[in-house]
Amino acid sequence: MTDKNKPSGTEKDSAAPASSKDTANNASDKATRSPSQSDTKVSDKTHAENKSSAAPSSSAKETQPAKPLQPAKPVKEKNGGRGLAVFAIVLVIGLGAGLYYHGHQQSQQYNAGIAALNSEVSALKNALADSDKQALAAVQKATQDTQVLIDQQDKTIASLQSALADVKGRRPNDWLLAEANYLVNQAGRQLWLQHDVLTATTLMENADQRIAELNDPSLTPLRQAMAKDIQQLKAIKRIDRDGIVLRLNSLQQEVDKLPLANAIIPEGEAIAPEKVSDNVDDWQQNLKASMSDFVSQFITYRKRDGDVVPLLTPAQTFYLQENLKAKLDQAITAVYRQNGRLYAESLKTAEEWAERFYNQDAKITEGFVSTLKTLSQQTVEVSYPEALESQQLISDLLADRLRRDLAPLSTGESSQ
Repeated sequence: MTDKNKPSGTEKDSAAPASSKDTANNASDKATRSPSQSDTKVSDKTHAENKSSAAPSSSAKETQPAKPLQPAKPVKEKNGGRGLAVFAIVLVIGLGAGLYYHGHQQSQQYNAGIAALNSEVSALKNALADSDKQALAAVQKATQDTQVLIDQQDKTIASLQSALADVKGRRPNDWLLAEANYLVNQAGRQLWLQHDVLTATTLMENADQRIAELNDPSLTPLRQAMAKDIQQLKAIKRIDRDGIVLRLNSLQQEVDKLPLANAIIPEGEAIAPEKVSDNVDDWQQNLKASMSDFVSQFITYRKRDGDVVPLLTPAQTFYLQENLKAKLDQAITAVYRQNGRLYAESLKTAEEWAERFYNQDAKITEGFVSTLKTLSQQTVEVSYPEALESQQLISDLLADRLRRDLAPLSTGESSQ
């Protein structure tokens, strides 16, 4: 009985390492715990092992008191447990430091990742804002373009409606009224812009014929106004501007042919001849008169008041001719501009130069001066009417008919 319960030395040796191994395994499994808890548990485990190792020794003493104790083996087991405990503590501290370092690195990586994500979020927000602005601008532009297209379509529709109303609502002969309106407007342009009275009168007569073809009694006031305008146009004085200009051009060509005067001498005083009386007592006066008459046949004495103009040099003659031609050009321009004052002044100056510097005894000079006097009596200014009474009437009548034809169509659209 004693031998079975007595623990052998081999069992003690196997039991001690087994306990130390269990302590190491427990220490490695609990490395993740805090260092203080690990140290406490390791110390408790070592104390328990020491107690367990001491228990078999006491039982052995009771069973075999004669054997000597073996203290060497428990000391070695105690030192091995302490080493394992120290190793476990160091291992736990190393693991804790590694875990702390790893956690610190992970936190830094997490912070860097969060910062990168924040920057990406900011960039995405900015890109989204820019995209919103671009989209808004594109929408606004598309809206404007669409509005422009809608306006253009509205105008096209309005013009088509107007044309449709013009086709449906017009009277068959309204084109004659429109043609008469065109002729009246053309007559006004010919009258005030080109001063062509003959063409204006012809256009007005043609417009009156178009109105007569309508055979519309409501147009009687219009025809009366047109008849009044035609009568006013016919009453305007006709001026042959082309004839006047042609005569002035012919005078310009004759300037170079006019003979110059040798010298320009003022006219002398007229001296009445003395007559011989029948009274014998006047024999002295009669003798003086007879002697004067006899001497006058050989010597003539005349008294002249004024400056004697000497002969002109060739240069002066050239300037005289050119200035005379320039005055005739001014007269031609005044004819087309209907400037009566300029026309009269130009011809008067030309006439004075011709009488002063050219030989008046020559036939060509006499004809030149006579033509100038005749042309100076011509009138180049004409009084035109300020407006044609029928022009405003026919325009108002045409517009009124057009509005009346468009009225049903616009009413139908508004009701829809």
